[in-house]
This record gives sequence, C-alpha cells and structure tokens, in this order.
Amino acid sequence: MIVKGDKKLIRGWVFYDWANSVYNLVISSAVFPIFYDNITRKNYALNTLKMTEEEYSNLPANADIGNVMVDFFGIELPNSALLAYVLAASFLFVSILSPMLSGVADFSGNKKRFMQFFCYLGAISCLTLYWFNRVPLEIGMLSIFLASIGFWNSLVFYNAYLPEIAEPKDHDRISARGFSMGYFGSMLLLVICLVIIMFTGENGSNTPWCFVLVGLWWIGFSQITYRVLPNNVYDKKKESGVLWKGFKELKIVFKEFRQTYRLKRYLIAFFFFNTGVQTVMLMAVTFAKKEIDWGEGGGDSGLIIAILLIQILGAVGAFVMSRLSGKIGNIKTLGISVSIWVLICGAGYLVRTPFEFYFLAASVGLVMGGVQALARSTYSKFLPETHDHASYFSFYDATEKVGIVVGMISFASLEVLLGSIRFSIIAVAIFFILGLILLFIVPKNEKVLVKS
Repeated sequence: MIVKGDKKLIRGWVFYDWANSVYNLVISSAVFPIFYDNITRKNYALNTLKMTEEEYSNLPANADIGNVMVDFFGIELPNSALLAYVLAASFLFVSILSPMLSGVADFSGNKKRFMQFFCYLGAISCLTLYWFNRVPLEIGMLSIFLASIGFWNSLVFYNAYLPEIAEPKDHDRISARGFSMGYFGSMLLLVICLVIIMFTGENGSNTPWCFVLVGLWWIGFSQITYRVLPNNVYDKKKESGVLWKGFKELKIVFKEFRQTYRLKRYLIAFFFFNTGVQTVMLMAVTFAKKEIDWGEGGGDSGLIIAILLIQILGAVGAFVMSRLSGKIGNIKTLGISVSIWVLICGAGYLVRTPFEFYFLAASVGLVMGGVQALARSTYSKFLPETHDHASYFSFYDATEKVGIVVGMISFASLEVLLGSIRFSIIAVAIFFILGLILLFIVPKNEKVLVKS
C-alpha cells in the first residue's frame, strides 16, 4: 500500500524522468534528427544526384542540394516529412493502445509491469538504431517507430502514479521536480554525446554509439524507480478474463469522465496547446537544419548546443511556473505560457540566423518545461476521487498523442504542399491560439453533469 508523501517513493518516481528523458532529448530532439538528416542527405546526393563520394565530401556543409527526397516503400517523400509521418503513425498507435491497456492495468493492478514492458521495448529499440545506416531505410524507421511507442506508452503508467504518491497540493512541485530531473539527466548524456560526435571518429562515424548509450541509460536508471514503486497498489486480486474485464473497467471510467465538466474542458484546451508544444519539440532541429544559415560549419554542434540551452532553461522554467501557479493558479499560469508560445511561433517564421535561433531556443526553453510539468499536474489535480488512475491518464495520453498526430501531419503536409518547412510554423501557431482561447473557458470548480 502506498503512503502519500513518502520521500523515498517520490524520489524513486522522479528518477524515471531522469532515466527516460534521454530518449526525448537525444533521439527525438537533438542527435538522431541531425544524424538522420545527414544520412538521408548523403544518400540522396550519391544515389539520386549521382555524386561521387569525393564530390560530396568536398561540398560545403551547408550546400544547397535541393529538397532531399527519400524512397520509402516505393513512395518519394521529403526526408523531414517521412520522419514526421513515421512519428505520427507511432503516436496514433499509442493513442489506440494505451486506453485499452490502462483498463487492463487498473483492473489487474499490473501498472508497474506494463510500464516496465514499454520501457524495455523503447530502450532496446534505441539500441538497434546503432545499425540505422546499415539496414534498409524501412527497417531503420521501424526502430524509431517502436522506440516512440515504448517511450510514450511507458509514460501513461508512470504519470498514473502521481496522484497515488502525493497529495494534490504537492502535484505541481513534484511534477516540476520530475521534469527538472529529466532535463538535467538528459543534458548530462547529451554532453557525453557531443564529446563523442565532436572529438572521436571521422564525419560523425561514432554517432550511432550515442543511441546505444541512450538504451543502456534508460534501462539502467529505471531500475531505481522499479525498486521502490509497488505494482499492485490497491491489492487487486488476480482473476480470469482480465482483458475483457479491463475493457469493462475502461468503459466505466469513460462514463465517469464524460460526466465531469472542468476536466473535459481542460482536456480539450490541452489537446490544442500541447499539440503545438510537442510539434515544436519534435521538429525544431529538422526546421533549423533546413532553414537556418549556419555557415561553413553546417551547424550540427551549434544545434546540439542550442538544445542544451533549451534543457537548462527548461529546468528553470519548470520551477518558475510551479511557483507562479501557487500564486495565481494553474490555468492562468498556463495561459501566460501559451501566450508566450504564440509569440515564439511568430518569431520562428522570421528567424534566419544562428544568433536569432539561439535567442528563440532560449525562449522555448523557459516555457517548455513549465508548460509540460504544469499540464501534467493540472490534470492530476482535476481528477475525481478514483483508484483508476491509469485509465484516467490514458485519456490524457491519448489526447496528447492524437494531438501530436494532427500536429505532425499538418506540419509535414504543409511542407509537401507548399514546398517549404517554414510555412509549417503557421499550423503550429494556430494550435497555440486555439488552446489559449479554450483555456479561458475552463471553470475554476468541477461540476458533475447529470447527462453527458
């Protein structure tokens, strides 16, 4: 049985942010997108433009060779659009899978086991990225697909522990602490990766070892969490037909959810503003790689330094937003943060130089950690009294993933249709604006509806 407020338990829970955030930084945001762009760019030059190895190696790092296209199961796409579509497919899969599994987890009490399974699936998939450039592109993208599924599905069950380990008054602080731990842990590994990329091997030949380190880090440090988190919090008894009964459990929770008022309103607003946040996080490096004039150096190390800056300021932003929410409330604080995001999108459309990009990255960092930590803790605070936390958080997670699917498809499709990734920022800005408007209609208190 969990005792809320237990310091050892909270430390263990927080450590999973330290363990898994290396995926979000190294694989989703920093090293892999650069590696992927470099690999697909080289293959396009050699195979489509028919350059020789020597001709390609003599090109300036930022040479314009046109819109880099890739062949994926016989379909030609811009390389950035393919990455966006594969990630969107993984999020769609997660949005379908997590509600089903969460019902089973709540009914059976096996939340920790599901969390472990997806953690190991994600970490092992990261390890397999070591061979990304040695296998067909379709197989390499499968590793990205599975790593994304593992990361995001494990978070459903991880987040569901928050209302079980702490009182509502502590949710903002503990959620912010988790995100900050994640930022610092992932920063540490990113610095190690930066050393590997810059000072070992030729032309980034040792970069794949970064993906191996991510998998080992994720598996290794997650053991600290698994040692302290209980599996069956409410002593659920083992029964047969757990899958069917899990679906029935989810149906009951969904009926309860539909009868809430504040929680539903908040989740709709969250859908839009978080779609913007996640799309920026996932595509920022790809955008910068294509649209910023990095000069002779090509910008790879500069991009990673910019991501480090975002991480440092993200940790600071998480605590600042947590303190601010204690004074003016969660919804108002989220409104301020989302307003800043709208301004960032406007600036992002205009940014062209590395200095401008660094300034933009600093702004993103200050609001990124805060909005993520506060979004999670606000949802946790708004939950009704329940033991079905995994099921409730699966709605949060499914909303987030469907939003990301919409965001990534919008981002990629605008590039395909209009021929420039810069126009995709317009779609992101619209999501933030809609989220901001919808936050204004989230009521201060919950109302339980007789009919939904």
